[in-house]
Amino acid sequence: MAISIDDILQAAEEHQASDVFLQEGEVPRMKINEQLMIFGDENLMLPAMAGLWQACGGDTMKDLDVDTGMVSRTGTRFRVNLHKVLGRLAATLRRVRTDMPALSKLGAPEWLLTRWAMQEHGMVLITGSTGQGKSTTLAGTLHWMNQNVARHIVTIEDPVEYIFTNNRCMFTQREVGRDTPSFPRGLRAAMRQAPDVIFVGEIRDYETAFTALQACETGHLVIASMHSATVADTMERFVNLFPADQVGIGLHLLSHQLVGVLCQKLVPSVDGHLTLLVEHLQNGGAVRDWIARRATSEISEYMTRANDPNCRTFLQSIAVAYEQGIIDEPTAIAAVGNEAEFRRAARGIS
Repeated sequence: MAISIDDILQAAEEHQASDVFLQEGEVPRMKINEQLMIFGDENLMLPAMAGLWQACGGDTMKDLDVDTGMVSRTGTRFRVNLHKVLGRLAATLRRVRTDMPALSKLGAPEWLLTRWAMQEHGMVLITGSTGQGKSTTLAGTLHWMNQNVARHIVTIEDPVEYIFTNNRCMFTQREVGRDTPSFPRGLRAAMRQAPDVIFVGEIRDYETAFTALQACETGHLVIASMHSATVADTMERFVNLFPADQVGIGLHLLSHQLVGVLCQKLVPSVDGHLTLLVEHLQNGGAVRDWIARRATSEISEYMTRANDPNCRTFLQSIAVAYEQGIIDEPTAIAAVGNEAEFRRAARGIS
């Protein structure tokens, strides 16, 4: 008996897969702990894929790309992109999670994130490349707020990855393309929806960056993600979103509104799972002036040299994880990218 789409989606839920990849004439695959896995040994045939397309509202004859969604027979919601591969039907499904991650179990600095989350206004940036756990940390932070403070949280996401249930907080979750046409439009509308907190799924253009800073200025806490690898890279990437004649304004606003930056990196641990490494910086004092002057080299030097618990470099995180036996030496060296630098850090030489 041929495998059904329902069987595949049920398996995705049981194995906590983040994504499911389906193509006509190919074996189903799913991503589990950021590893691509094959499911079963039977190719998906045209009737199964056509049935999925039709269930999601796609027209197999006319449509080429469709963003939509579906709910599995077990009640799990999936974000769906229908597309074609060399003329064959295909789909990528992202599982929308309702099981909220506990911030205390993620490996992120809970003491720091909860302090930032208690701010009444300003900007908190959670950054990292794709697949480094940003969404999970952001969801964990919002979940912590939902349990501990009473606030109205408006989210602008693309796509929605976690569904929040109102507890102490009230959530207004909006998806780009479905509930609002773009991040900037959603942000501007959010400021008219009486929010205490605005969560922006990603800052990736000038209009979103500038509008987010304006929201901070008017007394809102903005929590957002960016695709940047380090704290210094985050500062540069954010400012580079501004036109050349607006960079000064961007630096001024960022220096005054930034609460802090947390950068993430997931690496294999010795127990076969993934462990979270972080780099973070809290804004204030001399850091504020360095941001205003775009002195990223001085920020990096301070993070390396200062005995300040509010800041930490990836190198320091990697050295500690290695010393505690969480990651092995090859993983640590690969994460640093420089063997000599890692060995100096492991010996406690800064």
